[in-house]
Amino acid sequence: MQLNKVLKRWLIAGGILVGLLVVALVGASFYFYNMTVARGKKSFIGAPKALTTNDPLYPQKHWYQAAKKYRWTETAAGAKFKLVANYLPAARATKKTVVLVHGFASSKEQMGGYAGMFHQLGYNVLVPDDRAQGASGGQAMSYGYFESRDYLKWINQVIARQGKQSQIVLFGVSMGGATTMIASGLKTPTQLKAYIEDCGYTTADAEIRYQARQMYNLPYWPLVPMTSAVTRVRAGFSFKDADALSAVKRNHKPMLFIHGGADTFVPTKMVYQVYHADAGPKQLLVVPGAQHAAALSHNPQLYQSTVKRFLAQYFH
Repeated sequence: MQLNKVLKRWLIAGGILVGLLVVALVGASFYFYNMTVARGKKSFIGAPKALTTNDPLYPQKHWYQAAKKYRWTETAAGAKFKLVANYLPAARATKKTVVLVHGFASSKEQMGGYAGMFHQLGYNVLVPDDRAQGASGGQAMSYGYFESRDYLKWINQVIARQGKQSQIVLFGVSMGGATTMIASGLKTPTQLKAYIEDCGYTTADAEIRYQARQMYNLPYWPLVPMTSAVTRVRAGFSFKDADALSAVKRNHKPMLFIHGGADTFVPTKMVYQVYHADAGPKQLLVVPGAQHAAALSHNPQLYQSTVKRFLAQYFH
């Protein structure tokens, strides 16, 4: 009889402990959802630095800040909220346009170096704010899953405005690089001629697994799958849905892959995985010594000359 009472107490205590653990994990999952998916400032992302003349991309960024910008708008794919973009025409009239895709917890205002580079190369430049970032609407980022559909709408708007003779390149950095790769696996218009991705990840699941270990020293299980489950319910996608690695296997258009050789945020090994998986014409540039999303500023000449030669093969 006494043994039964002790056992009962242990079972009650065990049940309470399990319940508390479940509550803690659910709470942690919602916290990481806010850190990884929900709109808002991210504590681990520093504020943008003020532009100075010491910046190796000062001419490009200064041009972007000062240049006249035209405001374009678009409705998000599968949603009713509005997306906004800056459009900057080339110095000489052209049908060649680059659509720029910024990264996680960023905005169109941080894309001046890339915008200036493509302006120097003679392209019209369209720079949107992703959903749930910058001036665009929405409450959740999707690591390229829904954004890739948004950018197809932007591309179709370029074609509608500039005509069927448009020639378009989609260019993205970091999460924008993954978005670019995911878009390559979708059905795209013929006017979209090529892709350039810079430091994109293989899948959101792999990147978040890596960051959980790097930033918080946490194992993959159970927190990442639980946060992904919360994301499925609240935002309509799971981390495994944002899959650039699978997408490039369906791509048959030219793609230039760029990565920093010293990238520890999206590890450099990921670029080799997506590069080898890509089914279309492709080229790889790994910039020695460059950290995450810093390949252009680390070696502007190499970066720009590589981009110029790559696009010259497909744009005329």
